[in-house]
Amino acid sequence: MKPPAALSWSSLGSLVATAVVVRAALQEVLPPEAHGALRALLARAAAALAHPTDTIVILEADANGVPNELYEAAQLYLGARCLATAPALHLHKSHGAPGPVASLPDDHAARDTFRGVRVAWRSQRVDQGPGGGAHWPFGGGSRGGFGGLGGGMGSGRQQRCLRLEFPRRHRDVVRGAYVDHVLAEAAELRLRMRERRLYTNSPGMFCGGGGGVDDHQMMWSSHPFKHPSTFDTLAVDPALRDGIRDDLLRFVRRREHYARAGRAWKRGYLLHGPPGTGKTSLIAAIANLLEFDIYDLELTAVGSNSDLRRLLASTRPKSLIVVEDIDCSLGLFDRTSQDAESDDPGTPRPVRVSPFPPHGHREKISLSGVLNFVDGLWSSCVGERLIVFTSNHVDRLDPALLRPGRMDRKIELGYCKGHALRVLAKNYLGDDDREPADDDRYEELMGEAERLLEEVHLTPADVAEVFMGCDGDGAHAALQKLVDDLNTKSIVVK
Repeated sequence: MKPPAALSWSSLGSLVATAVVVRAALQEVLPPEAHGALRALLARAAAALAHPTDTIVILEADANGVPNELYEAAQLYLGARCLATAPALHLHKSHGAPGPVASLPDDHAARDTFRGVRVAWRSQRVDQGPGGGAHWPFGGGSRGGFGGLGGGMGSGRQQRCLRLEFPRRHRDVVRGAYVDHVLAEAAELRLRMRERRLYTNSPGMFCGGGGGVDDHQMMWSSHPFKHPSTFDTLAVDPALRDGIRDDLLRFVRRREHYARAGRAWKRGYLLHGPPGTGKTSLIAAIANLLEFDIYDLELTAVGSNSDLRRLLASTRPKSLIVVEDIDCSLGLFDRTSQDAESDDPGTPRPVRVSPFPPHGHREKISLSGVLNFVDGLWSSCVGERLIVFTSNHVDRLDPALLRPGRMDRKIELGYCKGHALRVLAKNYLGDDDREPADDDRYEELMGEAERLLEEVHLTPADVAEVFMGCDGDGAHAALQKLVDDLNTKSIVVK
């Protein structure tokens, strides 16, 4: 076959003349306002031929009505990242949510840039065919999309979808990285937007089951968590406070390190000290700092080791599992101590917990069950988790419970001293209402109180109670009341 002959000057002239005639005819036939639209259409067609695009179609749900996680993630991502200047958007606020959530309305578009690649999103409705396929109202299938969509005619049922369009030459970037980026960003947004909860277990929640999704609802009841404690309001030594905060932030950043070392992504804290020294406030501050949910585990309500494992398996990531007063809840006392039992009738006698259930009796929770809960195979079933035990008498606990890997950090919270007093004064008395002339008197009273606190054991809770009782009386009156109380107790001590 002969190759096509090159265009001669005469044929090129004929082609140009024909184009001029067609152009003149179109100008006579089409109204003037259509000329601009036609030129734009031709320009887009030329651009599409020069730079072809691919499209990913993300339906709201599959053929069985199961919601598409990618659709929800993309709408959440667009609402937070791409709709700040949008001319129209949807706003939705769930009950209890901290604020409204924006999303892209139907037949509207948004643009985004990722690694220098510009992409376009469009939200629309499509007719869904009998087999779950989609019938597109204005052409264009799922070129380059994930999976095929049936082309059946519409059955009257519609569902929403998102179309993601991008230059074909950047297909690997969008498919390989951008979609994962959208999912990861949406996951972070959900965590920041969710209402954090305080969960607790109860004896009536063990109703069988196989550790499925419903186990969480069966085994834990919850309430909104709104405790106001923060690290800035903690009445503890500043160096200890900053060290705890740095340790926590380091823990949540080290997921890859834990995986590389072959360890479960968890950390154990033991908070100990006299009652009223701020253990509960520290737990609330940790949860607020990390934005974790709290699981308040009542061990005396757990009937067996298997129930304890199920409770652990039904918790969720980014959680703080708390067992308060571990020395009182089960009597997990030091098995090696010869004087664990006290002759003092006011001291509760420790209950020895056997690692094995007695023959012929229903299994009870045991020390070995608690140890496996903290550091056994089941402890690795949920990632990014803190386990916090509190105790008023740490010396009575079994050493096996305290070793590193179970309790990675032991934090002693003691009686109120000068640094804690100043934090409490700021929290309860404020520091904005004093006149400069009153500062000398304020510092004089504060110094006297700090001196007395070195002699008298008073917990932060005791000091807070004094300040609460002087609400409205002013800072000087509250400090004077504290100094008077401390002087009285100092005389008794001497």
